[in-house]
Amino acid sequence: MKKSILSMAIAASALSLAGVAQAEVKVGFLGGFTGGIESLTPPIFEGARLAVQQVNEQGGILGGQTLVMPSGDTTCADASAASNAADRMVNTENVTAIVGALCTGATIAAANNAGIPGGVLMVSPASTAPAVSELDDNDLVFRTVPSDAFQGEMLAKLVLTKGIDYVAVTYVNNDYGRGLSEAFSEAFEAGGGTVAENLAHEDNRADYRSELGSLSASGADTLVVLAYADTSGQTVLRQAYESGMFTQYVGADGMVGDSLVQAVGADVLEGMIATRPGSPDLPGTEIFNEAAEAAGIDPSAVFAAQAYDAAFLVALAIEQNGSAEREGLSAALRSVASEPGEIILPGEWEKAVELIAQGVEINYEGASGSHEFDENGDVPGVVVEMVVEDGRFVSKGFVEP
Repeated sequence: MKKSILSMAIAASALSLAGVAQAEVKVGFLGGFTGGIESLTPPIFEGARLAVQQVNEQGGILGGQTLVMPSGDTTCADASAASNAADRMVNTENVTAIVGALCTGATIAAANNAGIPGGVLMVSPASTAPAVSELDDNDLVFRTVPSDAFQGEMLAKLVLTKGIDYVAVTYVNNDYGRGLSEAFSEAFEAGGGTVAENLAHEDNRADYRSELGSLSASGADTLVVLAYADTSGQTVLRQAYESGMFTQYVGADGMVGDSLVQAVGADVLEGMIATRPGSPDLPGTEIFNEAAEAAGIDPSAVFAAQAYDAAFLVALAIEQNGSAEREGLSAALRSVASEPGEIILPGEWEKAVELIAQGVEINYEGASGSHEFDENGDVPGVVVEMVVEDGRFVSKGFVEP
């Protein structure tokens, strides 16, 4: 009798555990929690988690299941760390999809070594290098941020409009830095400017004075630094100032962090120009801004809106797909993100679930704009001018194409 009761208890416990397991749908997050963008990653992660919170507060996913978001650290620069983190998500956590990674090299390593072999949809909110477009990915890798082929062009136009037509460039020697440098240099020279010197540098070194000497010898007063705020970009700027080599500094999205200004010095970087992908003035942007502020998230934080959109889109795709299975998810993502369809704005989870249940097509218009993915999983976008004023980066509006 005791054995029978014990067997029943074990069976009931197993059923209970199975019920718990079935009650969760996992979407992983891969971010650079340490390394070159460690100060930029927290608000990006919080942007994604805001979407998860809204889904769960509005009834959950797939008939009331809880959406959860385990996370992994890619370190941004270490391909093996990115691959290991992705492998854990794909094969141990058994996630349905992944938001991330953030740095381009991490996204490529994670996709090639775990995501694509595992048939896992990945949506990056921050990987901007053109190399992402070239992945042989079985339509599994998407991004909610425009390619640096576009940002580089817009940065070049911005610099030229400031009357700056002679620059020296240094870039971090990886997919992100190379792609952005090529796009910037090509557009800058096509617009009548001169890139007097263009040098790669390795990340995470203590001394860049040799490279800076070569860059300064070009005679340029303006230094364009295409790197990361928490590693090489910060060191390059500090040593450039200490050497008295340049009078104007320019950067792109990887440099847009107030931690950079605090580390190098507000007086040193006052007037620094930069660009970053932004959000257009659409209803979804305002809705996200209000929700983010209410949740204690800075809505203007670089890539926070794009991360929210990535997570919300993945959730919509899972709901559209009708299960937590990986197969068919990329087609579902394209469906919920594209015209035609009834417009779904940020936070409108209950409305979306009802429409999907009725068989009505939907079209998500997000916090960072529309997401009409092209054949490479890329989106159009807008680029924002950023300037350091009074110790922080301040938005000055969109850079006109």
